[in-house]
Amino acid sequence: MKMEDLKNEFEDLYGKKSAEIFYFFAPGRVNLIGEHTDYNNGYVLPAALSFGTYLLARKNDTNKLRFATANFEYKAEIPMDEITHKHEGQWVNYPLGVMCEFDRKKMDIGGLDLYYSGNIPAAAGLSSSASIELVTAVAINEIYENQLESLELVHLSVRAEREFVGVQCGIMDQFIVGKGQENSALFLNCGTEQYVHVPFTPTDYRLVIVDTRKVRKLSDSKYNERVAECQSGLNEIRKEMDVASLGELSTDSMGEIEGYINAPIVLKRIRHVVSENRRVLDAVKALMNNQFEIFGDLMNRSHDSLRNDYEVTGFELDTMVEVSRQQDGVLGSRMTGAGFGGCTVSLVKENCIDNFMEKVGEAYTAKTGLKPEFYLPEIVSGARKL
Repeated sequence: MKMEDLKNEFEDLYGKKSAEIFYFFAPGRVNLIGEHTDYNNGYVLPAALSFGTYLLARKNDTNKLRFATANFEYKAEIPMDEITHKHEGQWVNYPLGVMCEFDRKKMDIGGLDLYYSGNIPAAAGLSSSASIELVTAVAINEIYENQLESLELVHLSVRAEREFVGVQCGIMDQFIVGKGQENSALFLNCGTEQYVHVPFTPTDYRLVIVDTRKVRKLSDSKYNERVAECQSGLNEIRKEMDVASLGELSTDSMGEIEGYINAPIVLKRIRHVVSENRRVLDAVKALMNNQFEIFGDLMNRSHDSLRNDYEVTGFELDTMVEVSRQQDGVLGSRMTGAGFGGCTVSLVKENCIDNFMEKVGEAYTAKTGLKPEFYLPEIVSGARKL
């Protein structure tokens, strides 16, 4: 994306002025494995992607926040004393929630002209929301010299999504968008927030992300329902065991746990979380030993668990994974993100990628009537000033 083009668009919107224009970027993310474990204080293994959200920002003397984006028609001009007012169903709620967190902390913030431009597929489950939140947080922190550490910007953005937007997310999305590292996945314990950057440099293989074009809206999905089901199961387990979260449970304890849970649906949800946690640990070990065939098999098993036990896939995602696994050079394929639509991620041999995109596109469209979008991202570092 050319910064000069964005600058011209910014000045067309807000005019040419002597005040400095600041430039920022925050990546999107793909979760390689470890799905629906984050809000259960389990393990995840995401990576930051080379497509994301660009933000151009300039101070103004109006004491208003002026929002615009290249991606949607909706614009807003908000007086500073009205930033706590939600704009129902609009994208500006994500940056507004971040602004409210700075305001709550009594940190400097003032009138700004803001222009966002993202190349993350909208509503595809690649964390466009966390990308918008972190690029805003980094911008406010830098422009007003608030001197918050990157981890506090992550926490601030999580609170914005939970308390302002209303989605009970875990910490994974904001954490990887804020703390990502080039050519590395991030192994994160969501309970303790301990993390390690794990090299992800598969020789002769690349990640291929495919947008199923099945649009999902996280706040309208069954995401919050799954959170509640996990909490219900945890409450039952706590009557018999001293545990703080499902993330503390091991696969060896599942036999014992089955005796504590009456609802079959809740037991299925717990089985996914516990087994997925184990798969993340095995995946990290595989990456550290360059065992990408093992890593691919773990990706496959992850998707199967999300389909059978957690029930967050659906026809489009299952179809995409099925036709992807049938192609030459594919080590593994799974849904990524919260599910109910969105994207898959596959590990594909580089010299097979063209054939993969052609064959998968044809087969998927024939079965669903939808035309998928393919992406070949690089793995990059986290949110930053440019």
